[in-house]
Amino acid sequence: MISTLGRYFFRRYVVTSLWFFAGVIAIAYLVDFSETSGRFAGFTGYSVAGVLWLTALRLPLILQQTIPFISLFVGMTTLIALNRKSELVVARAAGISVWQFMTPFVMGAFFVGLMATLVVNPLAAWGQRQALQIEADWREASDRPKNTVVPWMRQISGKSDVIIGARTIEEEGSLLNDVVLIYFDTDGRIEKRQDARTAKLENGYWNLTDVLETRPGEIQKRLPTDKVPTNLKKEFVSQRLAEPDTVAFYELSHKIAVARSFGVSTKALETQFHSLLSLPFLLVAMTLIAATVSLKFSRFNQSRSVILGGILSGFVLYVVTVLVKAFGSSGVVPPFVAAWVPVVVAMALGATILLHKEDG
Repeated sequence: MISTLGRYFFRRYVVTSLWFFAGVIAIAYLVDFSETSGRFAGFTGYSVAGVLWLTALRLPLILQQTIPFISLFVGMTTLIALNRKSELVVARAAGISVWQFMTPFVMGAFFVGLMATLVVNPLAAWGQRQALQIEADWREASDRPKNTVVPWMRQISGKSDVIIGARTIEEEGSLLNDVVLIYFDTDGRIEKRQDARTAKLENGYWNLTDVLETRPGEIQKRLPTDKVPTNLKKEFVSQRLAEPDTVAFYELSHKIAVARSFGVSTKALETQFHSLLSLPFLLVAMTLIAATVSLKFSRFNQSRSVILGGILSGFVLYVVTVLVKAFGSSGVVPPFVAAWVPVVVAMALGATILLHKEDG
């Protein structure tokens, strides 16, 4: 009996989830297509087909960010629909506890979370990398300023102490565009500055092109090329400049290990890794929140204040999760704590409220 009923509830949850995902995908695609078309309409290489493809590449990342809210609304919608048809009332009258008929919904939310981590996230990371490359190509072809911000790097090779900054990167960090190099002497004073159009990382040196060299008290001089010795490796530069959103879940562990071997901070990557690990449990917490406001029987209309309270609770949980994740990425709190504490607290509160409703 329980098995048959559980399969029925699980099937209702899956069907409702598919409808919600279809609706969110359609809306997100239309909105992002309109916004992207407006931003790139005057760029060289712009075409409707190109923007359609660019929007499709960005869609998995947008979907990944909306999945917690989808889980909340799916849980509320399914439970309210079952309540209006008195199906939950009959199940309760048959002696089935709230934990028994909530199990299919919890399993459904956990399954959606697994799919988001194992399938949607790798697609989102790949799509984001491709989308950023397309945007960079369009901006370069149109001679427009690029909006990518690259952090500064410092290299100490022999007696050379150089800080390197760039506007954009290509080829996984081995090619920098619009480069600035600031040289320091042994006393920490600025020795010279070089502005180059590009800097290509070769074996043991940076190959600069179109260089403008400035020394204190001297006239600026322009060099067609220049070579700057370096002990940096391509792997180090790639790890230093890696964006967590462009790294797939399957690659995060390797990226973290490589970054640690180079002495690069891994806080952002670790926070992203634990956030993806905790995502299925976050969706379970959202489902428990949905249950706390949807289980009260109402034949014709659910209380608007109760539904609004559930939506507000889910929104607060999402905001707290994002905020604490930012703290973890910046190193204010440990990444493990930043990713798991809000989820565990939310699950505990949801379970406590359900216990009170069931046994209180």
